[in-house]
Amino acid sequence: MAKKKKAKKVTAKKASKKDVLVVASKVKAYVRSKGMMCSADAIGSASDMIYCALDAAMGRAKANRRSTVKPHDL
Repeated sequence: MAKKKKAKKVTAKKASKKDVLVVASKVKAYVRSKGMMCSADAIGSASDMIYCALDAAMGRAKANRRSTVKPHDL
C-alpha cells in the first residue's frame, strides 16, 4: 500500500512574509555616501515601496492589455 504525503501547512506568518527586493548593502552604502545613517527597518520599508510600485505598474500594464511591465509603467 502506498503512503500518501501530507500537504504542508502554510502559516499566516510565512505566507505573508515577502522577499526583500533591494540589496541592503547597496542601499546602506548609498545612504552613507550622502552623509546619513540607515536603520535596519529602512531596508524593509524600501522593499515595501518597490512592491507597491511594481503592483501599480502591473495594474497599468494589465489596463493596457499587456503582460509586460515596461519602464513607462513605473
